[in-house]
Amino acid sequence: MKPARDISRLLEIMSALRTPVSGCPWDLEQSFASIAPYTIEEAYEVVDAIERGDFADLTDELGDLLLQVVFHARMAEEAGLFGFGDVVEAITSKMIRRHPHVFGEARDLPPADVKALWARIKEEEKAERRARRAPDAPPEPNGLLSGIPHALPGLTRAVKLQAKASTVGFDWNDARLVLAKIREEIAECEEAIDAGDAAHVREEMGDLLFAIANLARHVEIDPEDSLRATNAKFERRFAYIERQLQERGHALKGASLEDMDALWNEAKTLEKK
Repeated sequence: MKPARDISRLLEIMSALRTPVSGCPWDLEQSFASIAPYTIEEAYEVVDAIERGDFADLTDELGDLLLQVVFHARMAEEAGLFGFGDVVEAITSKMIRRHPHVFGEARDLPPADVKALWARIKEEEKAERRARRAPDAPPEPNGLLSGIPHALPGLTRAVKLQAKASTVGFDWNDARLVLAKIREEIAECEEAIDAGDAAHVREEMGDLLFAIANLARHVEIDPEDSLRATNAKFERRFAYIERQLQERGHALKGASLEDMDALWNEAKTLEKK
């Protein structure tokens, strides 16, 4: 079998991998649940390639992510649930339906009206899904905050929960008030640490992170993106410490905190220059 630019070749490869006896033993034993973590990981690797500006790598990572879609669709087809064609039809239908200002008659709308129209169409879709549910199916949550995936990264989900609550006025109107809340949560976290109550510390840490995510939302910064940038900065500066110690003939484990902190400050100064 040879590579190709046609999606049908990828579907053929996935089919061959999942064919009993002649297929791949690892692929054959997978399920939706076992593959799900890989799907999330591949999405993050796409983001990583974008942030690094490595578009050759982005080509590979988008292929890996596409493979995840094909893998799930193949397992669904084997179970008689749906196939890859159904996935394509579903998303094309959704895009056409949600863009009447492009594909329909609602043209020349300003951005704010487009956003409102998108939200209304999504709510209509939710109502239709609820109407299609089997009578004996367990009730579907239909509160304001329902529908926000639990598998999202914690900070991202916090922002989405806060944004949804803000649509009905449950929100601060000043970022400085959020800063005050963060100071309050820091004080409560400190009290929990002083008390030596691990469960309480965990709770207060969660409250603090939630408040920080809220501040990021108010100043229109993606907290996950901000944290990824800081992680990268930490990696760069720590790598500088390692290199400098190695060049001076010192082992990382034997270095004092004072020496490492001085090298950290050197790295900061060099970055500023």
